[in-house]
Amino acid sequence: MKNICVFCGSSAGLRDTYRLAARQTAEVLAAAGLGIVYGGANVGLMKVLAETAIKAGAHVTGIMPSSLVAKEVAHNGLHKFIEVSSMAERKQMMVDMSDAFVVLPGGFGTLDELFEVITLSQLRLADKPIALLNTENYFDLLLTFLDHSVGEGFVRPEHRRCLLVAEQAHEIPDLLRKYQAVPTAKWIDDIKKESSQL
Repeated sequence: MKNICVFCGSSAGLRDTYRLAARQTAEVLAAAGLGIVYGGANVGLMKVLAETAIKAGAHVTGIMPSSLVAKEVAHNGLHKFIEVSSMAERKQMMVDMSDAFVVLPGGFGTLDELFEVITLSQLRLADKPIALLNTENYFDLLLTFLDHSVGEGFVRPEHRRCLLVAEQAHEIPDLLRKYQAVPTAKWIDDIKKESSQL
């Protein structure tokens, strides 16, 4: 692995521990010799992540659509900044440039990015590890919902297992490196078989 894409909030959240988690994540990835790819913003947890990573010696790349650059939220102190035309292009470039993904607490944008890469993993269009940092149990209800989706037959157990969970930032590098893709070659055939019985 060379570059890790980090998805996180453009807000900082209400707890100091969210900002601490962003700093620790940046420091851990930098110490592991990994570059960071992120959304390019100079606000919220994204700012904390980027500035800590730069101070810790990590190469930081930001990717942002022109519509957000125009709102003056872009970080001007990154090693590399890429301006793109749309949110969709931003996500695709993040996927293309990264070897794995780490998800910190965030809002709709962070969740959108998370589910984008989970779906790509499910379809084997981007078979790269994905880890949540579950600071303050922020993702507990989401994980419970995903387990519910498995129980209701909408998410397959092997796809659910593709989403890794870390409780502390220092766990992230080993968690990502030890990831092994779950063979799911027959799941489309299974879906076709199920559909034929409807």
